[in-house]
Amino acid sequence: MNKTISKILLTVGLLLGASLSADYTSETVSRFAAHEARQGVAVDAKHFYAIGNHYIGKYTKSEGEKLAEWECPEGEPLIHLNAGVIVAGKLYCSHSNYPGVPALSSVEIFDTKSLSWVDSISLGHGYGSLTWIDRREGKWYACFAFYGNRAAEPMRDPRWTQVVEFDDDWRRLRAWTFSKPMIERFGDYSSSGGAFGPDGRLYVTGHDHTELYVLEFPKGGSEFDWIDTIPIEAEGQAFDWDERSPWTLYSILKRDNEVIVSRIRKEE
Repeated sequence: MNKTISKILLTVGLLLGASLSADYTSETVSRFAAHEARQGVAVDAKHFYAIGNHYIGKYTKSEGEKLAEWECPEGEPLIHLNAGVIVAGKLYCSHSNYPGVPALSSVEIFDTKSLSWVDSISLGHGYGSLTWIDRREGKWYACFAFYGNRAAEPMRDPRWTQVVEFDDDWRRLRAWTFSKPMIERFGDYSSSGGAFGPDGRLYVTGHDHTELYVLEFPKGGSEFDWIDTIPIEAEGQAFDWDERSPWTLYSILKRDNEVIVSRIRKEE
């Protein structure tokens, strides 16, 4: 299909509430029940980790057998865990005080073998509410959301949402924002999940739509280029790519406490 025509169809489809892609397809290959699947999921070589507000479950990828769990009372001290990513045997989770105002954010770290809580990196307030983190080429990338709902802050709305690049000492290096059409698609919420895919592009989800958005860094300026939209079963929320199986996506269906494993295929 002609690229210009495909982009026109994509734009029209999104305006009508549909999900169209000329370049990608998605196929669900398995599903697992997971009580903790409320905010997101992370995956390593043999396990996936279902993440809820203040609890995490560790499951086998092969059978979905639950092996371990971690939980704290709400607010003692964690309130709202979001996305997770596995780096060097540790599970790094984004965390915020959502819907508290002003927004406070931290990165909470868990040992994947024991699922014990091992460390916390406080980022304080000023950036927004931390929803997801990922790591690429020695840098951290973190999304800080602003909202148009009960968590709205004075003089701030979803347009202030940003993705910040940090070094290993969590010093801010650069930052990017989402385009106006992307922000409008998010609505009163924002980007709930984000991770770099097998092709190096940034993939993000919103909060409610069954869509995975394909983004690229801009050649100039500060806004990501929104280049495609992939229909998926997950209604937003956080996800993770399986590095051992390229183009295998782990996501969640929050309303059913379910982890969904799907294959994303890119047309050549």
